[in-house]
Amino acid sequence: MFFQRRRAPTRLVAEAVDPGRRSFLKLACACCVLAAAPLSPAEAQAVPSAAVQRHIAAAREAAGADLTNYLRLLDVIVPPTERRPGMAELVRMPAPPPGRAFDNLVFLGSEWVTSWAVPTSDGIILIDAMDNDEQAESITDAGMRRTGLDPATAKLLVVTHGHGDHYGGCGHFQRRYGTRVVMSGEDWRMMETGLEFDIPEWGRPPKRDIAVEDGGKVVLGDTTLDVLMTPGHTMGTISLLIELKEGGATHRGMLWGGTAFNFGRQPDRIARLQAYIDGTARAREVAARQGIDVFLSNHTGWDGAAAKLAAKRPGGPNPFVLGKETVQRALTVMHECARATMGVWAA
Repeated sequence: MFFQRRRAPTRLVAEAVDPGRRSFLKLACACCVLAAAPLSPAEAQAVPSAAVQRHIAAAREAAGADLTNYLRLLDVIVPPTERRPGMAELVRMPAPPPGRAFDNLVFLGSEWVTSWAVPTSDGIILIDAMDNDEQAESITDAGMRRTGLDPATAKLLVVTHGHGDHYGGCGHFQRRYGTRVVMSGEDWRMMETGLEFDIPEWGRPPKRDIAVEDGGKVVLGDTTLDVLMTPGHTMGTISLLIELKEGGATHRGMLWGGTAFNFGRQPDRIARLQAYIDGTARAREVAARQGIDVFLSNHTGWDGAAAKLAAKRPGGPNPFVLGKETVQRALTVMHECARATMGVWAA
């Protein structure tokens, strides 16, 4: 295995939600409970129509009927009326059965947060580690065994960003199997100098191990994950590009590393939101150039991974394969929601 670095005045109105999908949509923006800083009704009244409504309309158009979960990014400027679950409730959410989204990609998460396993010819690459060591053992470790994988061969654990619901279970794999932890240099620094968020339900951050940067590669056996820096959610968030296999077919996937605008109370929120805007624009270009037709997340509330896995049938179409145009639309929804939020936060 090796790692390669290269430097390369109108009131906003929330869209109605089908009650049958309400619980799913609550989860789609559950990250926002940490620090979204939504507008008060008085502030919402003062939002310039021309600066914001255009981007909201563009986001809704791109979302269509199938990508409305990403419209929950607008919750930070259009506060929802329904109660959101707290973080302690989210951490306790049950785990659906693990399963293979593709021959070389296994879902091992809960209804709240996702861990993925990528089996290779020389062991397993894990992507994210759940909230804490107990979950890492009872959900991720046990899920690998249930799907025919040996957790002792988990050689690498890539953490998409430095929040505890993604690094919290690293300790289990480090201590039991000697798994190496991979993260961006920026988020290693953030975790060493001061955690952005911390709650008792999360495990402790791992000690600095392997750092990757934009354009880098994580390679194990016959598998390469390409690293794409997508800052904003944290300034060191990484997304991953991967070849996904199913039978004789190959698809190109993008796993987005950090979605919610849960940095609304941070002093650098404008810079981070601009980074998110720039990052989604760049990711659209990368996706178009590489023909990406699978768009994944590390929270099933965004990509619907648990529901897609339940709907997957042998010999049928794979619900994880969205198509190139739908991937472009998903990134457009995120981009336009960020631009709408910028019109509010920078006003």
